[in-house]
Amino acid sequence: MSAVLPISESARTDEVAARSPRHGSWGDALFENLTRLFALLVFALLAAILISLVIGSELTLQKYGLGFLWSAQWDPVQENFGALVPIYGTLVTSLIAMLIGVPVSFGIALFLTELSPTWLKRPLGTAIELLAAIPSIIYGMWGLFVFAPLFQAHVQPALIESLGSVPGLGRLFAGPPLGIGMLTAGLILSIMVIPFIAAVMRDVFELVPPLLKESAYALGATTWEVMWRVVLPYTKVGVVGGIMLGLGRALGETMAVTFVIGNAYQLAASLMAPGNSIASALANEFTEAVGDVYFSALIELGLLLFLITTIVLAFSKLLLMRLARHEGART
Repeated sequence: MSAVLPISESARTDEVAARSPRHGSWGDALFENLTRLFALLVFALLAAILISLVIGSELTLQKYGLGFLWSAQWDPVQENFGALVPIYGTLVTSLIAMLIGVPVSFGIALFLTELSPTWLKRPLGTAIELLAAIPSIIYGMWGLFVFAPLFQAHVQPALIESLGSVPGLGRLFAGPPLGIGMLTAGLILSIMVIPFIAAVMRDVFELVPPLLKESAYALGATTWEVMWRVVLPYTKVGVVGGIMLGLGRALGETMAVTFVIGNAYQLAASLMAPGNSIASALANEFTEAVGDVYFSALIELGLLLFLITTIVLAFSKLLLMRLARHEGART
């Protein structure tokens, strides 16, 4: 009996080993095809959205062509539509938001990872995450009823008085202090994107191996030199990703901008003047769009916002590829 048991156990082991590869290959193939399906589903959704937007805007594409991009008129009564004012408002408010939001977010992330005392890191990080969780309509209401009156009474008059007479720059700060306008919308957007960018930067900064930073400090580098020469090169992909996340939030933000931008179809160089954005135009006018051409014009605005976002993301990807190429050449 003692001689038979090892033989039977060996035979059973060989049988299991013979079955395992077949079962493993079948399971691996199922898992691979299932994950491939999920990946292709993303492309299918993007293609479906793009096709539906193109079909929905077919009337205005045929009627106006590329002239839709350059026209500043928006007259639903005469069915004369142009997208220049919403495009301009979208780009300007997003640019203001990023010019303010990126440096502030970098400072917050730098403080949290390098300078903050231990007892303050967790409360401050939690506060940033809470800011990111606030609904956009709350930002809009706060901007309209609290921020805009204070901005009109104290900040805008000071900007007009100090910068309004500067040659060239004064055109950006001309006009009466209305409280609302593109500058107000850009400031509200900057407050909204700061939590997203700061949280991403903080997380990627914490991924830097401590040995690299300690070595730089040992060589006599300051905190700024460590961040600029060690941390940022190591985390540039994550930093750019966080900035693009914030820019995408700024480009597509609807309710907060609708409350404070003024919703006026006028093209003005002054940042104090009311304006409009693509998202706020869609939010304001979709429910009252009467007529196929009017509806098609709004759909084409959505198509333009989709294309602007795609172009921005493509540009950021090309920028990262160029940086990687230069690093390889330097090495």
